[in-house]
Amino acid sequence: MISPTPQTSPTQPVTPADEPQAPGVSVDHPGVTELFALLAYGEVAAFYRLTEEAKMAPNLAGRINMASMAAAEMRHYEVLHEALTARGVDTVPAMTRYAPALENYHRLTTPSTWLEALVKTYIGDALAADFYLQIADALPAEASGVVRSVLAETGHSQFVVGEVRAAVTASDRQRHRLALWSRRLLGEAITQAQFVLADHDELVDLVISSSDGLAQLSEFFDRLQRTHASRMQELGLG
Repeated sequence: MISPTPQTSPTQPVTPADEPQAPGVSVDHPGVTELFALLAYGEVAAFYRLTEEAKMAPNLAGRINMASMAAAEMRHYEVLHEALTARGVDTVPAMTRYAPALENYHRLTTPSTWLEALVKTYIGDALAADFYLQIADALPAEASGVVRSVLAETGHSQFVVGEVRAAVTASDRQRHRLALWSRRLLGEAITQAQFVLADHDELVDLVISSSDGLAQLSEFFDRLQRTHASRMQELGLG
């Protein structure tokens, strides 16, 4: 998962045992395991997506940047695999339950051009990160540290901003096309997130138990839309 903005939280999940935990959520909450499994499948799916989309790059620099991001996804997967193993969970069966929703999202948002691939890498992964980080607010410190570590900035995604902004500055047609594409990414991401939550009550419980007093799922998705608007501005698509 490539986060589009630097993360200020520590990248190591180890936290002192006496650090305050988010109210109402214990480290043994079944939703924590489900969240780790969902993230794990997301990292593997992103790895294959990035390696495939790297073939669309017009030059070697683009292919290298995509490959670097793909490598980061697998490093994040290993963190989640270790966290699930420590909880006595077999990673592959656990994460495979989330394959339908995530694969459906990628099927419905297959890019047709290099610029669409770049926007999906930035916008799509940003939406996923926003989704998971909101849930992380509800987690006890140890589990939250795992989530935040796998969403940490890798330093590669900024090349997307430069390429997309240059393209849309030079062409109003590209700007309109990519703005529509980014809105499609938002719609499909929210739809698939709703499917995931509808099938997993444990995750819903984490969402509505967030530490900032989030009381309803509609507000949860409203927040995703607000952060999406800021991502579009960063890419010059607002």
